Amino acid sequence: MTSSTHDDAPDATDTEQRPDRSTDRRRALAGGVIGYFVDQFDIYVPVIALAPAMAYFVPPDLGAGTRTVIAAFIFTATLLGRPIGAVIFGVLADRTGRRKATIIAIAGIAVTTMLIALLPGYASVGLWAVALLIALRLLDGVFLGGEYTAAIPLAMEWTPKRRRGLASGLITMTSPLALCLISLLTLLLLQIFPAGSPDSAYAIWGWRVPFALGSLLAVAVLVYFVRYVPESEGRRQEPSEQQASPLRELFLGAHRRSLLQVFVLMTGIWTVLNVTVTTLPELASAAGGMTSTQLTFALVIASLISAATYPAAGLVSQRFGRRPFYIGTGVLVAVVGGGTLAVLGNAAGLGFWTTVALLSVAFTVGILAFGPVAAYMTERFPTSMRATGYGIGYSLALVLPAFFAYYLLGLGALVGPELAPAALTVVGGLLAALGGWLGPETRDVDMHGA
Repeated sequence: MTSSTHDDAPDATDTEQRPDRSTDRRRALAGGVIGYFVDQFDIYVPVIALAPAMAYFVPPDLGAGTRTVIAAFIFTATLLGRPIGAVIFGVLADRTGRRKATIIAIAGIAVTTMLIALLPGYASVGLWAVALLIALRLLDGVFLGGEYTAAIPLAMEWTPKRRRGLASGLITMTSPLALCLISLLTLLLLQIFPAGSPDSAYAIWGWRVPFALGSLLAVAVLVYFVRYVPESEGRRQEPSEQQASPLRELFLGAHRRSLLQVFVLMTGIWTVLNVTVTTLPELASAAGGMTSTQLTFALVIASLISAATYPAAGLVSQRFGRRPFYIGTGVLVAVVGGGTLAVLGNAAGLGFWTTVALLSVAFTVGILAFGPVAAYMTERFPTSMRATGYGIGYSLALVLPAFFAYYLLGLGALVGPELAPAALTVVGGLLAALGGWLGPETRDVDMHGA
């Protein structure tokens, strides 16, 4: 096994307990939590809130298959923008400071999300409507990638090592909470603004509300960072002119093996997440014969249950170690997650609560690995290149899983479309277990090492 690439000495933050430092720690952690919530809210908005309004952006005579491809590409454009943002803002955060990079990224999220809320439709500008939507989602992805690339290392560097697992779980639990909020908001808006045609109330106005709300949330987080969040202690000193480029160190230097290892780990984790979020609703709806309202209610329950497991997962990784956690979680995903998806894919006529239970198990297991991911991924790289290593390692692995729909088609030809999501979940789980096995234990590293 490889060993940690930076000093394993006791973390200085564990021995100093001055009140002003405690306040700074709480503010930095709160910034990481609310910043990640805004990030995840913005990620899920087009998947849920925009879906009933796609007729507003495309020609009315467009086939259902083509419309589905366009909708998928809108989501994929955001994912493809995130590695670009990780490169840009990772270097900026390592060179000039985490706080400055975070503020710029959040400001970009606020502006691009509001611009999306103001977009005209196909009836006004033709195909430019969907082209502008895709372009803005790509740009938004750049800023989203920049936000977590800078804000999460900032939060983790302020957190004592004995609390990093819990802090990571508190940050990442906002992902299912954001999904839950958007689902409820969209359900409410669909009751107020009827949907169904390009000139329906929801298509004209309703979908804009979540995007406008996302922009306002970003503005609130921006104000919070400007007023309250201090720079990380490890980055308060300006880097020397002789400091190596973070990108060069990551791809050509001593840390390229670390990048490869976390790439394998995160590729597995992202693959499982994509399958879970996109195929589970359809599988559960078919297995339980649910209406759209029942399905939304079921997804809210599953999201709330899974959110509660994130801090617990972080604590488990703190108690037993990050490496055993990811090996065990990968196997759990392959066996339990894949098995539950297989049951849902082949079942019919299940009762509502039976379906909710299976959906909750599959959803919780499928995204459990994200609990300690903020801690683990920042612990894998030294201070001088932590933001770059974390951001690129976390985001670059998004690219291959982004094309999961094509993998499902290939697996469907081998095992059948009903079992394809389960098969891809097994592959993702095994990749995550392999990635965890290839890496070192990191929970005791000094986050302030050079």
